[in-house]
Amino acid sequence: MARITPLKEVQTVAADETQTGVWTQRLAQSPALGHAVIWLQGDLGAGKTTFVRHLLRALGVQGPIKSPTYAIVEPHHAPISALFPDGLSISHLDFYRFSDPREWEDAGFRELFAAPGLKLVEWPEKAADCLPLPDLELSIETQPDDQRLFAFQALSPTGLELLNALAT
Repeated sequence: MARITPLKEVQTVAADETQTGVWTQRLAQSPALGHAVIWLQGDLGAGKTTFVRHLLRALGVQGPIKSPTYAIVEPHHAPISALFPDGLSISHLDFYRFSDPREWEDAGFRELFAAPGLKLVEWPEKAADCLPLPDLELSIETQPDDQRLFAFQALSPTGLELLNALAT
């Protein structure tokens, strides 16, 4: 998988889930989400789906928000808002069980990534070279004291906008 040099990197620690909610509230105020690809990396149980759940709630998504581990993709739609006057199409993908790159073409992922909207991708490394490069990459590591180390990398101008929104 081709790697590019991050435009900006930020590492920070969250003592509990409350901080995740604060960050996702900030992210939800960024118009750059309307066309972003965000990769989420970390071990099982690190908090990737929790981060997504908080972000979708901050965007106004109602109803159940479950992990797409078995379905591979869970579509969501954020309601109409001042920031997103047409609402926001969101695809939450999880490639944990992805094993054959041919599945990429068969499942129509190329079209999904070409469509407008927010793409949130868990376990991107399992999809090898099929995925487009992310705008923002988030790695989450569980610390010995149960805190979480969050490492954000902006890999595009869109990712830089998102990372700057986190800092406001």
